[in-house]
Amino acid sequence: MLENVVIALLTLVGMEGVAWWTHKYIMHGFMWRWHHSHHNHHAGFLERNDWFSVVFSLLAIGMVMTGFEVPSLWFLAPVGIGVTIYGIFYFVFHDIIVHRRFKIRFTARHPYLKRIIRAHYIHHKVHKREGAEAFGFLFAPKKYQKTP
Repeated sequence: MLENVVIALLTLVGMEGVAWWTHKYIMHGFMWRWHHSHHNHHAGFLERNDWFSVVFSLLAIGMVMTGFEVPSLWFLAPVGIGVTIYGIFYFVFHDIIVHRRFKIRFTARHPYLKRIIRAHYIHHKVHKREGAEAFGFLFAPKKYQKTP
């Protein structure tokens, strides 16, 4: 049981690196066709970029199901759970707090939260495939800290 928790937590932390790499080299690479909708104005609530959430969710579900059904691959269940937890954090931060896809009242007060929000806004200043920076979702280097 403890090793399942450790695997899920390590996966949760490691997912930031996977998300950074995926965002920089896949979303801003050969899958720009989907991600483009996220960097440019579009009509409607949903955007083509939302397909990434569907794909990643299906991968996580597949890992959890395989981990429960195939004894030799038991470790995939906590990995899938870690991916899912990361997805929940991502959804709350990215879609609710940063992009306000759901209208809630929220003011960032913590310096770290302000930093990752600022990094994401800097990322979105670029509306093209090339030239963007700050590809992380839940981590941003101190260079994005606003200085008074």
